[in-house]
Amino acid sequence: MSDRFTHIINGFKALKKIYPNKKMVKKMLNSLLTTWEAKVTSIEESKDFNSLSLDKLIDSLLTYEMKINHNA
Repeated sequence: MSDRFTHIINGFKALKKIYPNKKMVKKMLNSLLTTWEAKVTSIEESKDFNSLSLDKLIDSLLTYEMKINHNA
C-alpha cells in the first residue's frame, strides 16, 4: 500500500501539485482498514502531524504489521 501511495504522490509532484506532509499523513491514516483503528488512534493521539514524516509513519505501520503477523 505504501508503494502505491508513494507512486501516486510522486505522480502529483511530476504535475507540480505538492501536498503538505500533514495532509499526506492524514490521507494515509484514513486509508487504513478498520482493523488498524487502534494503531491509527494511538498515532493520532501521540503525534504532531506537522512533525511526523510520511516515512516515519510508514516505518511505524510496517513495524506494527510485523508484530501483529508474528503474534498471529
